Order: sequence, then C-alpha cells, then structure tokens
Amino acid sequence: MDPLFVRLCDRIYLACVWFAGLAIFLMSVIIPYGVFTRYVLGTGSAWPEPIAILFMMVFTFIGAAAGFRAGAHIAVTMLTDPLPAALQGACRVLVDALMVLVCLFVCWYGTRLCMETWNQSISELDWLPVGLTYAPIPLGSLATLLFVIERMVYGSQANRDVVRYEEASNEQAEGAR
Repeated sequence: MDPLFVRLCDRIYLACVWFAGLAIFLMSVIIPYGVFTRYVLGTGSAWPEPIAILFMMVFTFIGAAAGFRAGAHIAVTMLTDPLPAALQGACRVLVDALMVLVCLFVCWYGTRLCMETWNQSISELDWLPVGLTYAPIPLGSLATLLFVIERMVYGSQANRDVVRYEEASNEQAEGAR
C-alpha cells in the first residue's frame, strides 16, 4: 500500500490534470467564439480575451505542476550524464533543493501578489478580482512543491499507473487478448 502522502499527491496530480485540461478546452472554445463574434457578426465581446488569458494561466501554472510529476518537463542532462553515479545523485539533490527554493519563492510572492491585487478589477470583467486571476501562480507552485518533496522522499513517481494511465490501460488490454 502506498504511503498517505503519495496517495494525496495522486489526487492533487489528477486535479491538476483535470483543471489544466478543462482550461485549455474552454480556452479553445472561447477564442473562436470571440473571433466569430468580432469578424463575422461585427459585434465583438469584451470578455473572451481576458477569460482566455485567465484559462491560459491556469493551464500554464497548474499544468506545469502535473508535467513535473509526470516527468514531462524539459530536463537538460547532457552535463550530468557523463558524471559518475555519486555526482549524478548529488546533482539531483541540488536540483531538488533549488526547486524547493524556487517553489517557495513563487508561492510566497504569488500569494502576496494575489492579496495586494484582490480589490482591483479588470475593466472588461468588473466582477472578477485581479487577485483571483493570479491565484494559479501560488497554487501551481504549491502543487509543484509537494511533488518535489514527494520526489525527494519517495523517488520519482513518473511511472505510477495514475500518471501513465494510457500505457497501463494499453498493457491491460493487450494482456486480456
């Protein structure tokens, strides 16, 4: 049985994937709607662009956390590959420590940004606090921080079934034949 923290990270990972996927889906629906109303109907709406930008922030910062856990991020290893195993391990520890620092920095200052801009509004969407539009920054960095801690304590989780669900279901389907 997996540790509670790993199971919690599984849930957070799935939430990140779903939120990021929903955000990119909605963005891909809203942008053509805005183009259609502006250029075909001649009555452009003010809300599609800022809402699409908000969904892009959700997709970027929340999706990045999921990408980190899945090992789908860019990792330049040409400098560490020729090193002995002990030095490679030391480099991994250094990278993880730097990731913790970056996540803490982004989470702290992202939260401050949200709080300081909470009472401001976007001119096109006066009902939406600016601070809420910045919320994916600290939330995504917090999720990434949890995934970094998970990797430091339990190792990479990139090959878990919850992360590689397509590969796991393909293997099960092939085994059933």
